[in-house]
Amino acid sequence: MKQNEISGIRREYTKGKLTKCSVSDNPFTQFDEWLDEAVAIEEEEPTAMIVATVSPEGHPSTRTVLLKGVEDGKFIFYTNYESRKGQQLAANPYISLSFVWHKPERQVHIEGKAEKCSPEESDAYFASRPYKSRIGARISPQSKVIDGRIGIIRAFAREAIRLAGQEVKRPDNWGGFAVTPTRMEFWQGRENRLHDRILYLPTGTGKRRGWHHKGKNC
Repeated sequence: MKQNEISGIRREYTKGKLTKCSVSDNPFTQFDEWLDEAVAIEEEEPTAMIVATVSPEGHPSTRTVLLKGVEDGKFIFYTNYESRKGQQLAANPYISLSFVWHKPERQVHIEGKAEKCSPEESDAYFASRPYKSRIGARISPQSKVIDGRIGIIRAFAREAIRLAGQEVKRPDNWGGFAVTPTRMEFWQGRENRLHDRILYLPTGTGKRRGWHHKGKNC
């Protein structure tokens, strides 16, 4: 595609607006409402989120993973701890998550700090995964170069045969991360690129932790 064709791709956003009066005082309640609406209108992959981490050299890295829960004020996803993102989070736990929902013309951007879920939490989720996904998690060399797909298919088959009739347990290098937000921004596309944004920032700590939001007045 030519440069002038790329630069000419655009759309006008007309499906909603966002003010301080139209959102909840609690960003998690607001997120639940928007996610529920994205699911209801059959947004493709509504739980898909862009996860950004930083290398020890300070280089950003992104990939798309699926949100698997929002519990106790934390956003949860699961991955291979030996993957690039897993290693980067071990060295630097600061992270950002971005949800993009095209049908309602909305985005949510979250910044925070990640910590590993407990082994018990990771075990419980792993046990709920489809059988083939559990086998795949055990043999997939995430973020590593492989000689070809045939090799990983053979590894999958060998592991499936080896574990036939047995419980497929979670490998030690696989589990969850729970992200505690320090900033949450809700974005609504508007006409003429005059988009609406509401920013939530935390107040207090511990049991007294709350949120206040900034954005366009009513």
